[in-house]
Amino acid sequence: MRTSFGRRLAAGFALVALAGAVLTAVLVNLAFSARFDSYLEDQRKLREDALVAVLAGAYSRTGGWDDTLLTAVTPTLVMAGSEVAVLDTDGQQVWSLADEQVGPGELAVHRAMMGTGDLGSGRSRPVVVDGRTVGSAVLSVPTGALPAADQALRDSVNQLLAAGSLAAGVAALIVGLAVARRTARPVGDLTTAAAAWTSGERTARVPVTRSDELGRLATTFNALADTVDREDIVRRQFTASVAHELRTPLAVLRSQLEGAQDGVVPTDRRLLSSLHDESLRLTRLVEDLEALTSADASAFGMRRGPVHLDQLVNRTLDAARPRLEAHGLLSRTTLSPVAVDADEGRLRQVLDNLLGNAMKYVPPGGTVSMTVTQHEHEAIIEVADDGPGFYGEDLPSVFIRFYRGRGVTATGSGIGLAVVAEIVRAHGGTAEAGTSTLGGALVRVRLPLTPHDPPRPGARRGDDARLRVERVAAMPTSRALPRRTL
Repeated sequence: MRTSFGRRLAAGFALVALAGAVLTAVLVNLAFSARFDSYLEDQRKLREDALVAVLAGAYSRTGGWDDTLLTAVTPTLVMAGSEVAVLDTDGQQVWSLADEQVGPGELAVHRAMMGTGDLGSGRSRPVVVDGRTVGSAVLSVPTGALPAADQALRDSVNQLLAAGSLAAGVAALIVGLAVARRTARPVGDLTTAAAAWTSGERTARVPVTRSDELGRLATTFNALADTVDREDIVRRQFTASVAHELRTPLAVLRSQLEGAQDGVVPTDRRLLSSLHDESLRLTRLVEDLEALTSADASAFGMRRGPVHLDQLVNRTLDAARPRLEAHGLLSRTTLSPVAVDADEGRLRQVLDNLLGNAMKYVPPGGTVSMTVTQHEHEAIIEVADDGPGFYGEDLPSVFIRFYRGRGVTATGSGIGLAVVAEIVRAHGGTAEAGTSTLGGALVRVRLPLTPHDPPRPGARRGDDARLRVERVAAMPTSRALPRRTL
């Protein structure tokens, strides 16, 4: 047995079987004893009835207690081995075997010859003749002995029960050992794997050989171990990506500063501008990392309230108009009045990131479309453009931190869409990426609706849906665009 748990389980099986067998033996013996006691009592009553019948017969011959007739039935009473005394209706003794000079020794000899057992205690029985009680008899009859055949049956049953108890105990022990070994093995494997993980061996897994609770426990442990492994890989990749993103601008800053110190690079406006650009790059990276960390904890630090998505999109576009003008982009909106229970600041961060992602890749003269609709119990926000779209093989990974598709030329840390996914997930929603009807990239955000739509500030009847088209800069739109990579 591999564990003390298994030994205890096997011992428990054996003890239960033995206890059951012993209990059965006790109950059977009690039943036999009660039945035999009842049998002996019935035999005693039969002897008493026979003696009373003899005395009643002697009375009925003369209509009274005649000593001569009583003496005549003495041999019959002696053969029964019983002590007999006759009382009249007044309770006065009129006759007994002692009057006939019959002693206890002679009665004992007859009982031994008949095998009727020891003499019992005296009991008074009425003597009835023609329905009338004419006296009573005080009788001490043999208690009776258990017949040899009955005693043999009782002994054989006891022996059979003893043998059955022993066999049941041995069988239960064998079955208990087998069941305990089968039950304890997965527990032992799980303990071994857990100990290996504690000592740093992260490749340890538990073999799954059954489909019951222990099998599901092993499967859950393996899934947990796989999850920890994946998180370790993501954590290492995250650290490596952060180090790589920081190394490039720091290397540029160091090389330019060392060149200026050595006099190789002139200290002029061009150098200062380059140093300023690299410092801004570092600042953006730190801000992205801070945003990602904040998004990770957003489920615990959000301030939820009713948010009207159509109004939020309008405010976000108004704030982003200078940047859109700087990039020469068009913005189109199709907005329905939809409200959700969310953190307005976090959702504003989602919209800013999606707009910023589009500004990086859509060339001047392109179009960015923002749509707010409602479908069943979900609010849907779509940000689409006609710039280069996503490569098909990149779609499953666009929301992974620091992931950048092949052929990427735009600057960025690769965190923006990861922040979007984390914030949306914290709100109980989902984020999807695909190809828009404009031919470029599409990011679709789904959020659960507010159970009861709150009153909209300044809302009027007839505002249920509207189309607002803004043309920020009129630019030619017929152009050949490369596919977006991320």
